[in-house]
Amino acid sequence: MARTHLRRLPLVGFVAVVLLAAGCSLPVFDRGGEGDRTRPKASSGAGPNWKPCPEVPRKLVGRGAANMRYDCATISVPGDWNAGGAAGGSGGDKVEIALLRIRSSKQQDRIGSLLVNPGGPGGSGVDSAVYLSFGAAFGGLPDDVTRRFDIVGFDPRGVSRSSPVKCVPDADLDATFGFEPDPESQADFDELVALNRKIGAGCGEKYGDRLRLFSTEQAARDMDAIRTAVGDEKLSYLGYSYGTLLGATYAQLFPRNVRAFVLDGAVDPKQDMVAGSESQAKGFERAFTNFTDWCERTPGRCPIAPDARTAVTEAIEKARVSPVRDAKGREATPGWIFYAVISSLYTEAGWEKLAAAIDTLADGNPKGTFELADAYAERDADGKYTNLFDANLAVNCADEETKVGVDRIRTLQSDWRKKYPLFGAPLATGMLSCEFWPGQRDPYPTGPATGAPPIVVVGTTGDPATPYEQTPKLAEMLDVGVVLTWQGEGHTAYPQTRCITNAVDAYLIDLQEPREGTSCPAR
Repeated sequence: MARTHLRRLPLVGFVAVVLLAAGCSLPVFDRGGEGDRTRPKASSGAGPNWKPCPEVPRKLVGRGAANMRYDCATISVPGDWNAGGAAGGSGGDKVEIALLRIRSSKQQDRIGSLLVNPGGPGGSGVDSAVYLSFGAAFGGLPDDVTRRFDIVGFDPRGVSRSSPVKCVPDADLDATFGFEPDPESQADFDELVALNRKIGAGCGEKYGDRLRLFSTEQAARDMDAIRTAVGDEKLSYLGYSYGTLLGATYAQLFPRNVRAFVLDGAVDPKQDMVAGSESQAKGFERAFTNFTDWCERTPGRCPIAPDARTAVTEAIEKARVSPVRDAKGREATPGWIFYAVISSLYTEAGWEKLAAAIDTLADGNPKGTFELADAYAERDADGKYTNLFDANLAVNCADEETKVGVDRIRTLQSDWRKKYPLFGAPLATGMLSCEFWPGQRDPYPTGPATGAPPIVVVGTTGDPATPYEQTPKLAEMLDVGVVLTWQGEGHTAYPQTRCITNAVDAYLIDLQEPREGTSCPAR
């Protein structure tokens, strides 16, 4: 797993964008580790037993949003929805799904619940709902939406508070992120293979056959249990990044239970691992070029101008020979620099941070580099990780029907290095993460959502993580998808500009889908 499978990048798409774009100091995640997560109390009976939980926003951001009430519960769902050959069977062991409901004191003409998922896989919907509750001033949901809906966040199975999967030691995660992004020598490549093999064996020893139960289809069936639990006849849903795949899976399984679905930062479910990885290599290379062009245009804001690409690549090259160390002796290896770059490209607001980090790294100070990379990795100052990447690995590998093959990955590493100089090789070696993953697979469906109403599929032309080309493909697969385009930078679009916000709000509230071909300017 020396390059965590980036086909569905695990940094939460929406939250990263809105908090950085708003200049807000709120953290993207609570990085205190599993022990510091506030766990909602379990419910008894069929429906959620909601309990006030103001401590959840307090632990995440220091306070709750004005005029918002926070209530928590858990529901129990079958560990295996397909046990006995029929969905909804007994399912053996139960899985606990954590829920957070946020209700405005100004709510009127309530439509129902708006279920939210931030992506990943591995992102916490409970945490995301907290950030969304802070309103438009902080890049959260508009007041028009929070007045009409309860905002319901959930941690998908295996994530954070919901029966979390945790099987990758922190030391192995450090090795993963710090590893050489492009191991050219056979010895380095073999070391990467060995690390992936070790991680797969450890997770298999701990979870065995249960690993397949972390799949996207199982999580989509959990979503319908949530719909029933909150008392909605039909589901309204806002999914970002990987959350678009989760929402698309639900729409195929339960098309007549869909009220309004917004899928922002679209994933093409039909692409295989190789196509998806190459798509991201192309997307990040394009976003990085946009960053370097920005540096050249605005040298006053970019201390590594005019040639930012050379500055970044030279920083990585120097780190291969003599990595900069911080006061604790931690080395800014090529891997950590690479992930600092990845982290910064999720939003245009991250470009200045990247430029500053590379500039100060050249002066012997790796602090900015580590801050960017650690935000992506959910690593705290003590080297402790949340279970984001454990869950990301478990879901991605459960979803994948076939393996690529180590020899083919090695060939693609060389081929993609030529096509995508900074990102091609790392995205190729990232496919090693599922090569040694044990257990059966549980691939999701890839067909139309026959019987569902129109579903809004949002794409951003400068999106690095889910490149825009995937947007029309998801809409076409669903057969009821309506494309909404943002001519902007970064990962995901809603609610970045008034044009995007107005179009999505009209759909969520009044079921007025955008005209086909609607395109919103960057500003």
